[in-house]
Amino acid sequence: MGFDLWDAGLVAGVAFLASVVGGISGYGAGLVMPVVIAPIVGVAGVIPVMAVGMSLANLSRVLAYLREVRWRSAGLVMLPGLPASFLGAYCYTLLSGRAISLLLGSFLLIIVPLRRWLARREYVLGNGGLAVVGGLHGLLAGAMSGSGLLLLSALMAAGVTGGGLIGTDATVSFITNLIKIGMFGGNGLLDLQRIACGLLMGVATFPGAFCARAIVRRMSIKVHTALMDALVLYGGATFLWQAIK
Repeated sequence: MGFDLWDAGLVAGVAFLASVVGGISGYGAGLVMPVVIAPIVGVAGVIPVMAVGMSLANLSRVLAYLREVRWRSAGLVMLPGLPASFLGAYCYTLLSGRAISLLLGSFLLIIVPLRRWLARREYVLGNGGLAVVGGLHGLLAGAMSGSGLLLLSALMAAGVTGGGLIGTDATVSFITNLIKIGMFGGNGLLDLQRIACGLLMGVATFPGAFCARAIVRRMSIKVHTALMDALVLYGGATFLWQAIK
């Protein structure tokens, strides 16, 4: 598939907007971008390209919220999560294009009601629970994009809020994506076109992260959540249609 100037502009523009939204709420880019880049890099290239792009996107958030990162919480999540993400990424390399579409579509359709269910449950998650969720998140993160909602919910349940929530989530996600890049590169799923697309996406997110920090108190989270849920459901339906047509 070609990667022309129109594609580049579309990827950069959507990545910037998604980064602004993600820098405010902690999620968004990992759910929206797969829908945009799938026609450009192919379904099998979605997660490898996202790994490249989101590594830079999360690095920008780490830098924007560096002073607020909760390093202990990040460590509890990464201890079981990093080995699990390696396993998840390896499993992804074994899947066919149709299976990938089915997996991504199902996950995106499930994540919206799951997010709402988790938001209604008010409890304090201890260190052990945070580590368990970290392992599950790592497994999901290795094989698909958008699993950050699970991590954000767990961190909030553990008492991590505000800029610390965004920065801690970004720290975990940044390291996880580096592992995925290594796995996908070693299995031939990252060619020059996909790397270029991922790098463009990642670079476009840098200004978005700092714009988000500047407007974090001015944006309606309810409006953002409704729009994101609609986009996620649309993306899930799109991937499922590709799997069954």
